[in-house]
Amino acid sequence: MNTPISVSAVLLVGLGFAGSWLGLPLSTVAAADVASTPHTVSPGLRLLEELQTVITDLAETAKPSVVSIFPIPATGRSRDGSGDRVPSSTGSGSGVIIDPVGHIITNNHVVGDATEVEVRLSDKSKLFAQVIGKDPDTDLAVLKITTDHPLPAAHFGDSSSVKVGQWVLAVGNPFGLDRTVTLGVVSGIGRENINLSRYENFIQTDASINPGNSGGPLFDLRGDIIGINTAIINFAQGIGFAIPSNMAKQVMHQLIAKGKVVRAWLGVGLQPLTPDLANKFGVEENEGVLVNEVFERDPAALAGIKPGDVITKVDGALVDTPNKLSRLVAALDPGSTTRVEVVRDGKRINLQVALSERRDTVVTASLPQSRTDLKLGIDVQDLTAGLAEKFRLNESRGVLISKVDAGSLAQAEGLREGDLIKEVNRVDTGTVGEFTIAVAKVKRGDTILLRVLREGRAFYVVLKPADH
Repeated sequence: MNTPISVSAVLLVGLGFAGSWLGLPLSTVAAADVASTPHTVSPGLRLLEELQTVITDLAETAKPSVVSIFPIPATGRSRDGSGDRVPSSTGSGSGVIIDPVGHIITNNHVVGDATEVEVRLSDKSKLFAQVIGKDPDTDLAVLKITTDHPLPAAHFGDSSSVKVGQWVLAVGNPFGLDRTVTLGVVSGIGRENINLSRYENFIQTDASINPGNSGGPLFDLRGDIIGINTAIINFAQGIGFAIPSNMAKQVMHQLIAKGKVVRAWLGVGLQPLTPDLANKFGVEENEGVLVNEVFERDPAALAGIKPGDVITKVDGALVDTPNKLSRLVAALDPGSTTRVEVVRDGKRINLQVALSERRDTVVTASLPQSRTDLKLGIDVQDLTAGLAEKFRLNESRGVLISKVDAGSLAQAEGLREGDLIKEVNRVDTGTVGEFTIAVAKVKRGDTILLRVLREGRAFYVVLKPADH
């Protein structure tokens, strides 16, 4: 039988097992082991020390590129621009130098409305930096300081290769404690719906991130930036989020070159697929996103995309949420052509879409999960000019919901007075007569798919009446 190897105090559990097997107390075994080998270093301890050296060397290499950032309010300067400039708060945030000439990336929310910030370097020197560009949609900003010598800079890694469980190092200035280093692992990737920014694809980590860490880097063990720390969940220890380096790098390059970020635009309204919607449109749940609106003269309309299409891929990349579709399209260049796969009436169609520049319009509409255990519960009437004006509907035909019964299925699905029904089971319904005919064709137990307009925005909803 092999004799247990003593590595250090951290392996005393193993010694205790050996001691109990030999009939000796733990203290006796440990003391004998230490006394008999005072100058030897076990392979296990050498391995731990080598790993420790990797971490300490990484920390020493990474820290010089991390800076403290203090936004300067407009009131911090005199009218003529002279006089002392006063930071707005103590320890406002962190940033990381990404090239020797002085470009710094940080969070947009760290900079706020400031056009100038004070930057404190690792050598304790203080410099003033200009804000050269901000992107609220990803919560990123780029600053520029001017010096007469090269600055210590970090390098971006490839965030697409990040894996759950890998070790990471977060460096920042929490609570004004300069260049604090915390070690942890990647707890999750592709996190979205955190409601922190428009385009979300966060890396989740348990490396401790606290107020003041925002804008600081998240390093891998090679010393490459794989993320920009951006947020924590209040009252939840060990849950922090970082913007992937690939997204940060793309935004940074545009901010440096143009001072703003220009993104591509598809021109559709979207909603996620519930199980009932997926069934009605002949796809699997989470297999794509549902197009509920196509804006006239925009790229999707010109390419032939229609309401009721399910977008499943963009340039071969799978789409499973509206956020992911928006993110994929936003990463493309305006004017470029992309291949969009849609499912229409059970058939897969590939369309070439020439993208335009994005405009600031909400493109996602979500509805509650469908429930199918109640009656329909609506009264309808033909749309008139007066009703269209009352409910802000730019339509001349359609079936207006004039009443929604309390406790009905329609109410549970979020339908309300003033909603305009445009389709029943993919058939246009411009009048109450057409609506009645379409509903009458629905067999007992079948669901009803409605396309509804509300204040100029469209969405789909699935209803399953108990009887007809």
